[in-house]
Amino acid sequence: MDAVRVALLREVLAGTEWAAATRRFAGALRGSVASYGGGLLLVGTAEYEPWHLAAHLVDEAAWSGTPELAPTLVRHGARPSDPAHLAVGLDRVTAARRGETLLVVSPSAPGGALLERVDDARRAGATVLALGAGDRELGTMAHESLVVPQDAGLDLDTAQHLVSAAAGENVLPAPRGRSRLRDRLSRLADQLTTPPPTRW
Repeated sequence: MDAVRVALLREVLAGTEWAAATRRFAGALRGSVASYGGGLLLVGTAEYEPWHLAAHLVDEAAWSGTPELAPTLVRHGARPSDPAHLAVGLDRVTAARRGETLLVVSPSAPGGALLERVDDARRAGATVLALGAGDRELGTMAHESLVVPQDAGLDLDTAQHLVSAAAGENVLPAPRGRSRLRDRLSRLADQLTTPPPTRW
């Protein structure tokens, strides 16, 4: 989904809870990685790998000049023979420490094995963020959650697009004398004319 479609989607969602909720969650994500600089770990469930969100966050990290937004994708079925960016297994979640951020994307219940690792990471000081169906146990571990129920009128893939786009936004205050609309149009023009980073 490109910047124009994200902007149109935001217009459609303006006035709903989702526009503010996705921005709030994205702000928590960006604030966490920017404050601590320890890296972002991104993990899904055994049935769902958030590789699409990983790719969008890599793009946003490059476009926004915020390299700490580029995640390490943690995979349930990672093998040593996989390419390096796809070979990180669940042990990396257990090894997470203070200063690192763990983003768990779960369209369904994450399962006991993952929850144990997330709990270990939290106890070791990692910041835990949860995006998905709203598993109660995961929600109690998360410092910040964005629940996207199946009947919400917004699906998980769309929520991920909105979160990744908002996480990469430049949120500096507007200089005096310039309109907010002009600033937003200027940023949109910059995004549309900047060559995309190399895909992974």
